[in-house]
Amino acid sequence: MNQIIEEKLKLLPSEPGVYKMFNAAGEVIYVGKAISLKNRVRQYFQSSKNHPPKVTAMVRQIADFEYIRVANETEAFSLESNLIKEFKPKYNILLKDDKHFPYIRVDLRQDFPRLDVVRRVKKDGAKYLGPFLSGLLLRDGLALVREQYPIRQCKKDIARMIARRERPCLMYHIGKCCAPCSGNVTREEYHKLIDEVISFLSGNTTDILRSLNHQMNTAAESMEFERAAILRDRIRAIESLNEKQAVIATTNTMLDVFALGRLDTNAVVYALFVRNGKVIGTEKFRMDADTEESDADILSAFLSQYYAEAVTFVPEVLLYQDATDMETISGWLTGLAKRKVEVHRPQRGEKRKLTEMAYRNCLDMLEKDASLQKRAWERGEGALTQLSAILGLETVPTRIECFDNSHIQGRDTVSSMVVFTDGQPDKSAYRRFRIRADACGNDLIAMREALTRRFKKAEEQEAGFLPLPDLLVMDGGPTQLKVALEVLEEFTLDFIPTVGLAELSETIYIPGEEMPIQLPRNSAPQHLIERLRDEAHRFAISYHRNVHNRNALYSVLDSIPGVGDKRKRALFDAFLTIDAIKSASQEALSEVPLIDSRTAESVFHYFHPDLTTAEEEQSADKET
Repeated sequence: MNQIIEEKLKLLPSEPGVYKMFNAAGEVIYVGKAISLKNRVRQYFQSSKNHPPKVTAMVRQIADFEYIRVANETEAFSLESNLIKEFKPKYNILLKDDKHFPYIRVDLRQDFPRLDVVRRVKKDGAKYLGPFLSGLLLRDGLALVREQYPIRQCKKDIARMIARRERPCLMYHIGKCCAPCSGNVTREEYHKLIDEVISFLSGNTTDILRSLNHQMNTAAESMEFERAAILRDRIRAIESLNEKQAVIATTNTMLDVFALGRLDTNAVVYALFVRNGKVIGTEKFRMDADTEESDADILSAFLSQYYAEAVTFVPEVLLYQDATDMETISGWLTGLAKRKVEVHRPQRGEKRKLTEMAYRNCLDMLEKDASLQKRAWERGEGALTQLSAILGLETVPTRIECFDNSHIQGRDTVSSMVVFTDGQPDKSAYRRFRIRADACGNDLIAMREALTRRFKKAEEQEAGFLPLPDLLVMDGGPTQLKVALEVLEEFTLDFIPTVGLAELSETIYIPGEEMPIQLPRNSAPQHLIERLRDEAHRFAISYHRNVHNRNALYSVLDSIPGVGDKRKRALFDAFLTIDAIKSASQEALSEVPLIDSRTAESVFHYFHPDLTTAEEEQSADKET
């Protein structure tokens, strides 16, 4: 503990507040709150015997601290939440998922507002609906609104259009817009529509359905059958959307339900969102927490970060487990919502069943995640560990390179180098080689050139060819393996483990072994080698196809007067294929860089000789 900290500790007040811990670089590494700053902050610098490992590690890094006094514990909770959100300190429990749920923005100050889907809520005076926790329900809801409510979707300046007396667009003519741009609807009439849309998107469908049924019956009695049919369709659409939401209560219950689940080092909060007695969405949130953190602390940290960005609040938050400072959290949320918000852990009844449902789903999800992680480990690190043992390698290979060739009857030969890092494709490290030697279909000559160029680049310390592989895999069996060993010896790199693959992916040739090794079929190592070889094969073929197409194009263009190498490249870059050039008009050809009108005419007439002959005959007829 340095002298600055010692002096500051003496001056700490016995009042509520929030403190920030800094490391030597001036970074905020922890934010905390306290009823008594004096008692809480001093605890960190007392004997570390009782500190958890995480706190001990943090204290070692503290170079300075600051504090802010507040009036009460609720204010401390609020300030702590904001500071954690701002600094994301290393030693705080953090919400990993930076989810930004969509909202619908409506600016009611406008005469004719439109609906905008946004991810960020701004203090701009507009009304925000949401968050919408189910993307599917948001899409369905907006589709229903656009189908049933003729509000505008365009971004045009309505006042300007009215002043110019412009005609309404297609949306008006197909009945999807009431055309405020042409003065067809008053501000009051339009806002009545918008109010109904807002009520619907807010989940208040009961009153809407009652009103729509009344309007439909009135229209039918007045023999306005077309309007009655429109209202009937609107009612059916809303009822259909309601059926997609699970009903859990007969009342207009508004709840957020949270349960924390933990499995090994994974901590996840599972959420159920209930609006008007229906589950409208579920979500999972991963927490960056150590095993030594208590469930109550993790849940409290989650709630403070989750609700810090909220713009709408339910009157009741249900928890499966207790959270630290639940009363403080309730007071904080009440202040944000400007109405009573209760946070509690129900002990019995329907609400308890809801929290249990959330907890069961949380555990199911954790088990599923663990299964996926195990599968990923088996495909990556697990497969590498097993492969290393089978091949007798001294270390588990981090970087594996695999080479393959591709050509058509010995022409346009290319080689590919694919890289797997930690058992997964590392596409940024892939390299390809256009074989310069006259290989004439000889894979050994092509492979020798590719390997020589690859290791020559590494010898020259070219970044794109570093680091060296921990394992080199040659697709082609013992003959390809022999070439690879010769090249490695030339560069004094014969310490790099190298193997050859037979046609069957489970058969591997190892230097010095008379018989190949058979990998267990359907094993993780066999699947890894199979993926590696397939990727090398795919990459080689795709590059060969590009080279072959370009060469074919060049050979055709060689016959056209005035088209040299630069113009060939310009045409290929613009059209990619010979068929595209054949189909291009003379005007399109002339728009290509380096292609003047005369060259464009030559290219066009080369591919359209019949058209040229017909034009010449027409010209001769006119002269006659």
